[in-house]
Amino acid sequence: MKVNKIVVLQLMMSVVLMLGTASCSKKSSSSHASRATGWDVDSQNGTAARNAGKKQQAGPGLVFVEGGTFTMGKVQDDVMHDWNNTPTQQHVQSFYMDETEVTNGMYLEYLEWLKKVFPPTEENYKNIYEGASPDTLVWRNRLGYNETMTNNYLRHPSYANYPVVGVNWIQAVEFSKWRTDRVNEAVLEKNGYIKKGAKTQDVSAESLFNTEAYLASPSTTYGGNEELVLKKSSTGRRLKEGAEEKNVYAQRSSGIILPEYRLPTEAEWEYAAAADVGQREYNIYKGQKKYPWSGDYTRSSKRKNRGDQLANFKQGNGDYGGIAGWSDDGADITNAVKSYAPNDFGLYDMAGNVAEWVADVYRPIIDNEANDFNYFRGNQYAKNKIGKDGKLEIINKDNIKYKTLSNGKKVATNLPGEIAQVPVDENETYLRQNFSQSDNINYRDGDKQSSRYFDFGDSESGPKADQAMYNSPKHNVTVDSLGQMVRKYDNSSKRTTLIDDNVRVYKGGSWRDRAYWLDPAQRRYFPQDMATDYLGFRCAMSRVGSKTERRKSPRN
Repeated sequence: MKVNKIVVLQLMMSVVLMLGTASCSKKSSSSHASRATGWDVDSQNGTAARNAGKKQQAGPGLVFVEGGTFTMGKVQDDVMHDWNNTPTQQHVQSFYMDETEVTNGMYLEYLEWLKKVFPPTEENYKNIYEGASPDTLVWRNRLGYNETMTNNYLRHPSYANYPVVGVNWIQAVEFSKWRTDRVNEAVLEKNGYIKKGAKTQDVSAESLFNTEAYLASPSTTYGGNEELVLKKSSTGRRLKEGAEEKNVYAQRSSGIILPEYRLPTEAEWEYAAAADVGQREYNIYKGQKKYPWSGDYTRSSKRKNRGDQLANFKQGNGDYGGIAGWSDDGADITNAVKSYAPNDFGLYDMAGNVAEWVADVYRPIIDNEANDFNYFRGNQYAKNKIGKDGKLEIINKDNIKYKTLSNGKKVATNLPGEIAQVPVDENETYLRQNFSQSDNINYRDGDKQSSRYFDFGDSESGPKADQAMYNSPKHNVTVDSLGQMVRKYDNSSKRTTLIDDNVRVYKGGSWRDRAYWLDPAQRRYFPQDMATDYLGFRCAMSRVGSKTERRKSPRN
């Protein structure tokens, strides 16, 4: 009996010791000791150390695309003899991309927000809403009756899930900037850094949220209304009244603010569309795809839907979708997003439906000798503008910047609440090896050094205007003293190309294109300030942190 009592006592002591150990370990695990100093960062300003290892969350509408190497520009057919897609080996970092093309419904949300915040009835704001509105007249055809689409395609609820068209490249960029701010505004509200409901109830032309302005100077957010921008302690808890304020605003080191939405680069778009990951075994691709799906044909070979078209495209002269009662692809113009199966990255309509804008300025050659990592032509580096008072210059309703397009239409390229930007100068470029100027669009192609007229030893400033590498038309739009738009069309017969610094690459086939253009490696260009009825876009977002979201496996 005594032995049993001793055993019971020993067991009870063991349980007490285990519980004590567990509580100690739990207590120690809740503290954050710095690996650099050993200090407890909970009691210091160690936001970055405390949030170390925090993973990026995918933004609304985005899917993860794991980066890797691929052969960019490799096509099986080149019947157009463009000679603009010479194969080059490239590497793309992991990123996120819109699961579908931006739809009419998504774009209307943007327009309704602009109309609410910047009423077009007010003279100072009328060009903001009008400049963002898609060109619905792109549907018109001299010898075709398309007024139904002209009047209904953008706004009728039947087309809400169809890809938006009539949007030029500049408008697509501005939509991406707006989307960045609205998403981060919601993220900060969810995490208690912004007053609940402020993004809808307190927003106005004088009270706006901008991500970069918040990060640089949180007190200027919402026009300086500090009641809307909430404060937290360095541990993430709401500050009590009268408490000492340290790390009170969300920062990049908080790990909750997302990178910007943007147009994908050409390399990213082509990599994501090809989705060669479906052809992988170990670290080798088993052949090159001709389309975003496996196989050399546009029809499905699966028993369930054998013979069905895998994309929306023009199948022949006068054939945009087969005969009545047996439509090959289910559409004659565009089709609702997700009408066809996704590719191996989970992306829909990377071939057909609408072609898509990408970020790059068009050049016939991809300069892989200069760079084979995240290739992109179009970098124009800028920095925040500092006013005469030594503070950041925030855009207000009186200094909104507009870009006048070649057709005379005005598009707002910054909005109140944003930080004014200026090109980088010698303070950023002096003695740098990686870049030497703000505008890098013409680097190694199009600048005077790359012109055939350039003489390295010549003391002249370089080739003359009529000796430029890209002798393209130069249309001009000005405003006279009466405020009237004066449009000057370039009628010169000596122009040799349509390529200049204002033409952008677009990728993928559309409902108007034959199957030839469905190859992800095909590339074309279009003026950045013009729009069509077959050209839309989708957004991308850079991935921060690890290359992969899951442990790699040797096979699919």
